[in-house]
Amino acid sequence: MDLLNAGEHRFLQLNELDELRLGAYDNSMLYKERTKVWRDKRLCRKEFKVGNKVLLFLSKFKIKQPKLTSRWIGPYVIKHVYLSGYVELLKKDGGSFIVNGHRLKLYHEEEAMEGVTFEELSFDLEE
Repeated sequence: MDLLNAGEHRFLQLNELDELRLGAYDNSMLYKERTKVWRDKRLCRKEFKVGNKVLLFLSKFKIKQPKLTSRWIGPYVIKHVYLSGYVELLKKDGGSFIVNGHRLKLYHEEEAMEGVTFEELSFDLEE
């Protein structure tokens, strides 16, 4: 047994192990960066404008919600949008309050179909 050769061989093995560890660390950092870019591209940005109608999420029903009740209340009208993401909403009685923009979603009103009868609606199921 040559102790110098054995020590040199062990030193090379430890260096190779360190290189593998550093390579794995670099690969994990690349993976995190790529997944962050992928996720950020698919993230839906909410852009509210003054005068839009929105629905407000009731966070008190987040854990257990009573049956047949909605988690959304409103619609409210936006009075002011802050740069920090907060939104000031108008109440029906004329007052206002500030909420986080993450708790809001746009309210889409149904278009009224006045004067349209069932016979006028055509369903082309044969095509």
